[in-house]
Amino acid sequence: MRKEKEAEEKINEDSKKVEKWASKEILLNQKLDECAEKIASLGALPQVDGVYSKMSLKSLFKELEKANQHLKKYNHVNKKALDQFLSFSEQKEKLYKRKDELDVGDQKIRELMKTLEMQKVEAIQFTFKQVAQNFTKVFKKLVPQGAGYLILKTKDSEDEKDDKEVANSDAFTGIGIRVSFTGVDAEMREMNQLSGGQKSLVALALIFAIQKCDPAPFYLFDEIDQALDAQHRKAVADMIHELSDQAQFITTTFRPELLENAHKFYGVRFRNKVSHIDCVTKEQAKDFVEDDNTHA
Repeated sequence: MRKEKEAEEKINEDSKKVEKWASKEILLNQKLDECAEKIASLGALPQVDGVYSKMSLKSLFKELEKANQHLKKYNHVNKKALDQFLSFSEQKEKLYKRKDELDVGDQKIRELMKTLEMQKVEAIQFTFKQVAQNFTKVFKKLVPQGAGYLILKTKDSEDEKDDKEVANSDAFTGIGIRVSFTGVDAEMREMNQLSGGQKSLVALALIFAIQKCDPAPFYLFDEIDQALDAQHRKAVADMIHELSDQAQFITTTFRPELLENAHKFYGVRFRNKVSHIDCVTKEQAKDFVEDDNTHA
């Protein structure tokens, strides 16, 4: 019985040792796995010099300690610099690519702006030529013995003709008018050199010239013939009659010329501080303006 008891105690003691060794084995295997992961994370390891394989473990630890002491002076180095460099390099490539795309877009926009600017200049010059040609023709009808021209002014010269080649619409500064009431070869005059009646006639010629290019549905003229002589009043009346097929003209006048070709006549009376408008006949309208001229 005693021997059996001793044997049982021996078995229990051996079991405890086995459990202890098994636990230690598990810990060592865990450390082994951890070291294997660390080695794998280092990537491809450099080839080890054969000298170190012949050194003792104690000597290797001394060499490792020397290496660690040597590396301490590089502690200030940013260990994430490589990762940051790779990340920033990728961002830089994306930004360069985006810049190239924006450069292409910018070039296309500039080309479009250039095209639109050319079309704008062409439209200005084309419209001006039409109005200028019509102005010359209309002025000749209003003043048969005279001549009139429109001038397209630019920054380079304030006295350029309509055939001036301009690359940018900003170069245009305005439109000038030159007319002569005494003959084609006579001295041409600017607007500031004309009398009131002459200015009115030039303004009407310009309106009629624009009307021929871009007709409006109707026009309202308030005593446009007030400063004109009889000859020019008749010329204006004839021009309005000529254009009346394309637009409606409403005019107020105290002169008989505009009444000749009108279709409707209205008289305006002022009684008791109130204006009254009545439809009248052509004869009544003539009598009114003749009486007014007589009293004047």
